[in-house]
Amino acid sequence: MSLLLLLALVAGALYAWRRYNDRPGPGPGASAAARARQLRTPLVRLADLLGIDTQAGRLARRYEAGAEGERRAAARLEDLARDGWTILYDRALPRSRANVDALAISPTGATFLLDPKKWTGRFPLSIRAGRLWHGKVDVTDRLDGVLHERDTVARLLDVTVTPIVSMEGPQLVGPHGRPATQLEFRGIRIVPADRLPAVLRASGRIPGQRRASALVATAARVLPHYPRGL
Repeated sequence: MSLLLLLALVAGALYAWRRYNDRPGPGPGASAAARARQLRTPLVRLADLLGIDTQAGRLARRYEAGAEGERRAAARLEDLARDGWTILYDRALPRSRANVDALAISPTGATFLLDPKKWTGRFPLSIRAGRLWHGKVDVTDRLDGVLHERDTVARLLDVTVTPIVSMEGPQLVGPHGRPATQLEFRGIRIVPADRLPAVLRASGRIPGQRRASALVATAARVLPHYPRGL
C-alpha cells in the first residue's frame, strides 16, 4: 500500500470518527466548530497531513478560531449571567442560514448582539477612509453579517439592538495611530475581548424598551438554537 493511500485512509477514518462522535450540543461556538468540521473533508485533511495549504483548510481554521473566540467570550460573561443577565448563544435567524453568536439582555431590558472574533494579533485594527483595516487588509466586508443580524433581531424583538464585536488578538488603533479602548464603525462597537463584560455592565444600566422577562421569552421563541449539523 502506498504512503499516499495510507494517509488518505487515515484522513477519511479521522473525518468519519469526528463527524459522528465529536458533535457538541448547542452552546458557544457550536455552529462555527460544526462548519469547520464540515469543511475538513478527507481530501482537505490529507492536504493538511501533507502540508498543502487549501482554501477550505484556511476557511476551516478561520471558523475554528471563531469558535474558540466565542467560547472564551462565554467564559468572560459568566459573572454577568450570575448577576441577572440572560445570554442566548448560537441562535438561528428565521428563514436564513445565518446565526447570532450571542444575544445579551440586561436585567433592565437593554439588548446587545455580540459577535466575538479571534484574529491574529500580529496586525492592528484601525479605521481609515471609512474602511476597517486589519494591518494592510481591508476587512470591512467581514462585518456585513453583524449589521444584517442586528437589523433582523431588532425587527423580531421590536427593540433597539446594540451590536458589539469583541476582538481578541489585534490592538485597536484610533485616530493619529494612538491605541484605542474601542472603535465605532458603522454603528458597531468594537472592543477588546477582555473589556466586554465592563462595556456591557456600563451600557446595560440604561433601561430598555421592554421588560427583560418578556424580552427573554420572545427571544427564546423567535430565535431557536442553530442546527448542530448545519
